[in-house]
Amino acid sequence: MDYQQTDKTSSGASGGGTIVEENELNIYAKNKEIPEQLRYVILLSLSYYPELLEVPIDFVFSRGIRNSVMLAQPRIGTMHKVRSERSYVIRMNRWLRLGGEQIKIETLPQDVLIGWIGHELGHIMDYLHRSTLDMVKFGIGYSLSRKYIMEAERAADTFAVERGLASKLIATKNFILDHAKISKKYKRKIRRLYLSPDDIMLLVEEAEATAESERS
Repeated sequence: MDYQQTDKTSSGASGGGTIVEENELNIYAKNKEIPEQLRYVILLSLSYYPELLEVPIDFVFSRGIRNSVMLAQPRIGTMHKVRSERSYVIRMNRWLRLGGEQIKIETLPQDVLIGWIGHELGHIMDYLHRSTLDMVKFGIGYSLSRKYIMEAERAADTFAVERGLASKLIATKNFILDHAKISKKYKRKIRRLYLSPDDIMLLVEEAEATAESERS
């Protein structure tokens, strides 16, 4: 797949990206359940993944997530179906704990949210290529193996980078690692299991080299 460098921003965002109005993004709401508080930023994130247009995905606020801000999963009731008939859910914590206070997730910078959501959509892209048996193995491996987690997170980031979300991923990772009020425990988890901003740039270089090779 060709590497994309598209940068999309809202009319209220700073930077030099293309301004995208919400009515232009409504097409990406097909087969999606989206909370109104994050509607624009979720639609904008989905616009980087046109392959997911027909895929049912519910974005829901959930208090049942531990040690994560967002979590992408297949709907258990559709796991036995063929890949084209499965549906997925992205669970999101409504509140982010920063030191002794909690803030609503929709108050985070737009690029940070797009990076977070774009990463989770990368997981769904990964799931689309897996059989039911492979998904069961994935769930077991993810719960038991640090190496498996690292490989899965790299796959999600790779899908996101290929779709032009590198700068958003870096914004998310820098927000987490540089924010004084985010817990040291969570930062250690991110450093241990997830790609660093430098790793993301290496993925960009690899994607650009692959795209150049395919053109020549």
